[in-house]
Amino acid sequence: MSRDKELQEWVAARLAPRYPHAEIGIAPASSDASFRRYFRLTLPDGSTRILMDAPPDKEDCRAFVHVAGLLAEAGLHAPKVEIADLENGFLLLTDLGRIGYLAAFQAEPGLADALMRPVLDVLVRWQRASRPGVLPPYDAALLRRELELFPEWFIDRHLGRELNDKERQILDTTFSLLIESALAQPQVFVHRDFMPRNLMVVESEARLTPGVLDFQDAVYGPITYDVVSLFRDAFISWEEEQEIDWVVRYWEKARDAGLPVPADFGEFWRAYEWMGLQRHLKVLGIFCRLNYRDGKAHYLTDLPRFIGYARKVAGRYLALKPLLILLDALEGKAVEAGLTF
Repeated sequence: MSRDKELQEWVAARLAPRYPHAEIGIAPASSDASFRRYFRLTLPDGSTRILMDAPPDKEDCRAFVHVAGLLAEAGLHAPKVEIADLENGFLLLTDLGRIGYLAAFQAEPGLADALMRPVLDVLVRWQRASRPGVLPPYDAALLRRELELFPEWFIDRHLGRELNDKERQILDTTFSLLIESALAQPQVFVHRDFMPRNLMVVESEARLTPGVLDFQDAVYGPITYDVVSLFRDAFISWEEEQEIDWVVRYWEKARDAGLPVPADFGEFWRAYEWMGLQRHLKVLGIFCRLNYRDGKAHYLTDLPRFIGYARKVAGRYLALKPLLILLDALEGKAVEAGLTF
């Protein structure tokens, strides 16, 4: 039986009996980089729900259900799980609406600041709810596994390039520095993909209350991770002046809330940039894997954005300059001058 047929039969068995002789509309809502799919169900009473289709042989919904509960406990606006059929891989969720942050930014760039500021409050509240032993640790092993996606999928597969011993040593040294920086940071709840594409402008609220999606990969890890995910995004870039303004605002809110951010903003900014570099190298590998393994070619169009992020950070810090030289060699570019801290 096809997965689409299974989905239709699941809706018929679980929901249709509530509405005899009435049709339930099923329409694609969105998809993501995993094997999950999302459908918007329109019920006869006019309300809507989201049905997550997560094939159980490829996805495990338990983490989604667990993190949804943590977000609810923190008082955040996230989909509530109404039905969890873990065996068959279907979750029925409340619907946060149709307007995503990424689409809103692209449609009305002038609203970016007004839309972004409430997100800072959401992030601080999420981090304040943190406690150890609840989510998987973002430990050295996981950080390194993620970084290894860069040589495996971007360098080897995408560029068709084999690193020599010296180049491999540059990567190993850089990876060790980034991992050390990440593990030295205060540890909090980490959404792990906290970016505009996974935020919703909740339509029904009298005031703006950003909704949070795609949180099933949450871990317990570095405090800067979600901050840099938000402002150095996969699908939209900001002028650095605007980025710094938002990061300062987050840092001030975090301090006021008692979160363990450094008292010196310069120290926080360095940790933020180095955490971003870890993420950006990882994403370069992931986007190439999505193309070559999963046939999702559109992710390749955003590779230059992440190369740009990585080059900017590597060019600013003396300890990371060897990585910039390696990126130059991989891309055939001359070294560009930059600020060094």
